[in-house]
Amino acid sequence: MKVHGVFLVAVFFYLAYTQLVNGQPHKDCQTSCGNVTVEYPFGTSPDCYYADDPEFHLTCNEKEKLVFGDNFEVIDISHSGELRVMNNVSYTCYDRQGDSSDEASYIYTLDNVSLSHKNKFNVVGCNALALLSTFGPQNYSTGCVSTCNSPSTENGDCNGAGCCRTDVYVPLDNKKFLTVSARLQNMTSVYDFNPCIYAFLAENGTFHFDALGDLKNLRNVSQFPLVLDWSVGNQTCDQVENTSICGMNNSTCFNSARGKGYNCKCLEGFEGNPYLSNKHGCKDIDECTSKSTIHKHNCSDPSTCRNKVGGFYCKCRSGYRLDTTKMSCKRKDFGWATILLGTTIGFLSILLAVSCVRQKMKHRNNSQLRQKFFVQNGGGLLVQRLSGGETSNSNIKIFTEEGMKTATNGYDQSRILGQGGQGTVYKGILPDNSIVAIKKARLGDNSQVEQFINEVLVLSQINHRNVVKLLGCCLETEVPLLIYEFINSGTLFDHLHGSFSSLSLTWEHRLRIAVEIAGTLAYLHSSASIPIIHRDVKTANILLDENLTAKVADFGASRLIPMDKEQLTTMVQGTLGYLDPEYYNTGLLNEKSDVYSFGVVLMELLSGQKALCFERPQYSKHLVSYFASAIKENRVYEVIDEKVMTEDNKMEIKEVARIAVECTRLMGEERPKMKEVAAELEGLRVTKDKHHWSDQYPEETEHLVGVEIISAQGGSSTTDYDSIKNVATLHIEAGR
Repeated sequence: MKVHGVFLVAVFFYLAYTQLVNGQPHKDCQTSCGNVTVEYPFGTSPDCYYADDPEFHLTCNEKEKLVFGDNFEVIDISHSGELRVMNNVSYTCYDRQGDSSDEASYIYTLDNVSLSHKNKFNVVGCNALALLSTFGPQNYSTGCVSTCNSPSTENGDCNGAGCCRTDVYVPLDNKKFLTVSARLQNMTSVYDFNPCIYAFLAENGTFHFDALGDLKNLRNVSQFPLVLDWSVGNQTCDQVENTSICGMNNSTCFNSARGKGYNCKCLEGFEGNPYLSNKHGCKDIDECTSKSTIHKHNCSDPSTCRNKVGGFYCKCRSGYRLDTTKMSCKRKDFGWATILLGTTIGFLSILLAVSCVRQKMKHRNNSQLRQKFFVQNGGGLLVQRLSGGETSNSNIKIFTEEGMKTATNGYDQSRILGQGGQGTVYKGILPDNSIVAIKKARLGDNSQVEQFINEVLVLSQINHRNVVKLLGCCLETEVPLLIYEFINSGTLFDHLHGSFSSLSLTWEHRLRIAVEIAGTLAYLHSSASIPIIHRDVKTANILLDENLTAKVADFGASRLIPMDKEQLTTMVQGTLGYLDPEYYNTGLLNEKSDVYSFGVVLMELLSGQKALCFERPQYSKHLVSYFASAIKENRVYEVIDEKVMTEDNKMEIKEVARIAVECTRLMGEERPKMKEVAAELEGLRVTKDKHHWSDQYPEETEHLVGVEIISAQGGSSTTDYDSIKNVATLHIEAGR
């Protein structure tokens, strides 16, 4: 039984606590004291007021007076954040000789409430001075002076003759205030009609000056109403959000006039206590039956009033309409109003029809324009080739103009990834949230359009892991768009000379990147279905992904070489510093032009310097000349990037430098083929990996060397070179 008793007590206290936290005081709370109503969040016992703030605790004394703070008698509590209390009058009285005979001044502590701006500071007396002082982080005082030699015959306003009144400003954090009064000079002549000086704070409009009575004896009225501002907590509505104590749905939170904390109020059309829950708080006002002048309906005929939640409306019977200016019902006029309504509807219908026709014509014109651009940009031929199975990459998708606008946010400037000779590249986001790179040719440049179409045809022949993948194109725009996979780590140029140069590439990175580029070019020259010459190989056209894997890009200048031809005669095109001098002089394009450009890229990887730099001395402005002279004078290590060279890789670097010089020989016939270059570089890399492995696993290496010796004694030849060659070949033919 004891256990059950403890459990029931615990449940009782839990329910009481939950009820209070949810904005509903205990049902047995005192609701009035004298003639003053006490409502939540105020209360006279711990279970009845808002427990988080002691300012809401009031006391009902034995005289049935409701007391707040320093013996302020409460006369009214407003839900909107005002507390009306009675405030004492400070005074100083004098005898006939002008000496002070009686006085009273008061210090009040405000704690978590503030003096409202609705109060005025009043002084009553002749030749009187009174001060109001507040104390806190920022002390504040104000005063008022009144003068007179005899009682005024005019009553009402305090204009400085016998009575003075002034506004009050009290800093928010000042918690105490004091009122004092004194006579400016000893004047016995005023004793008969003004023996005392009075000073007090009072709500504006509650004190009306009576010259004869108030100057003679204001002490008969010892108190005046004073307005205090109160609020809940120290946070604003935005800060408390849904944790405020305002009741749900029918009440709302607003920031307190005090400057901190918040108060609650019922929504328009509701009345009650906004701090309580719906059942006990704000309730709908029936404006149709309400006797209140504030909430009464304004329908001219009460019988037409209809109540609704949060308001009312006036309902006219059939055949009548509501005149909103007079809120009365009038018979409907079907004459000119009907004609006007019919004419308006007819006119609007015509406008709607014209608008629909214009929209259809605009849509048709746009469709025709898109079709024109599609044909103009070679769309028919491209569709024929893609659908005919002539390409190795049949997954190229044709995108719409609208899709491209959406993907680039209307070709917004913030989406531009780069601008160059081949056009502008934008970052695009497709409907499936995949990120792509969208390349757009410059407007009005027909040669750029030809290069874009050429790039589609070239890339349709390629599917290689080290070539930027072409996802599709859009031919419905004035200039065609190409859509590529998005490579997110910039270009090789950026890593060597630009924004990523602080992230230095190690020798292993550079050698691997060189092998990947060489293998890709060898594939284009030798293993693609139709041989392809890139014609613009440079570090700015080599992209790097997050793993620093090389991706060859920008095939706008590339050319397909027919099987029966070894070279083509074309207009010279390329980038200074990388351009093959033989091709520049003859206009004859062959695969050795790419070899020359690759040699320059290889020199950039070795030296970390730009291909063409006018800041270097005259003899070394061109990196090829700089390298050639260094090799010839046996000072190759002077031009190597000091970030990558160590004692362990000097021979490899020297070998790669030799390959770079061979690739950049003046005569094309003296340069090696890309397949040979790729094999040599791959051989260096494999040999490096093999030595690295043997250093880590000496016993296994010794065993493998023994196997090779036995194999050689058995009549078989060593496989070192063939292994390197096979690995290189596999890498070159990595296209799918």
